[in-house]
Amino acid sequence: MAKLPKPLTDVVEELARLPGLGPKSALRVAMTLLQWPRERTMDLGRRIGDLRERMCLCSRCGGLSETEVCPVCADPTRGDEELCLVSQWDSVLVLEEAGGFRGRYLILGGLLDPLEGVGAGNLAFGRLAERLREGQVRELVLALGTTLQAETTASHIKNMVARDHPGVRLTRLAQGIPLGSEVKYVDRETLKQSVRYRQDV
Repeated sequence: MAKLPKPLTDVVEELARLPGLGPKSALRVAMTLLQWPRERTMDLGRRIGDLRERMCLCSRCGGLSETEVCPVCADPTRGDEELCLVSQWDSVLVLEEAGGFRGRYLILGGLLDPLEGVGAGNLAFGRLAERLREGQVRELVLALGTTLQAETTASHIKNMVARDHPGVRLTRLAQGIPLGSEVKYVDRETLKQSVRYRQDV
């Protein structure tokens, strides 16, 4: 990057900090921006600035929103008895796109990961406790994934719910064999989870 003009180097270095972009990909993006008409690149810059100015976190679920309360939390047709806990906001997008869940959401803001310095104080456990204290939630659905960090986080939540809110049912998304798969091609851990969480037919 030392041979590039400094303005280009500066942009490439910033772009390379984005997830999924290495130095080569960042250079391609920067070169594309240089080929755009000036008005288009200026418009992109304004939109990025607007993103920071116009977006906020929903006061109820912690998700991204243009208003203090996001459309999902403001929707009167959704039930308050089921609360789905996810680690990041993009999980809400996927769940909403899939359909089928008509309760509320809460974004934890990550997963417990002591090796990376992410402890309970870094996540929205306080917001979760507050929602449970309101007394409307009857079922807390964990949609955190199946990583080691997700399991650690789920265990922490299980202990918290058992201690402070024993009347709340704690569930997790079903784990196991994906639709359209054959048992002989399924990995060992998925198969193990499938047997453990088998269902009545």
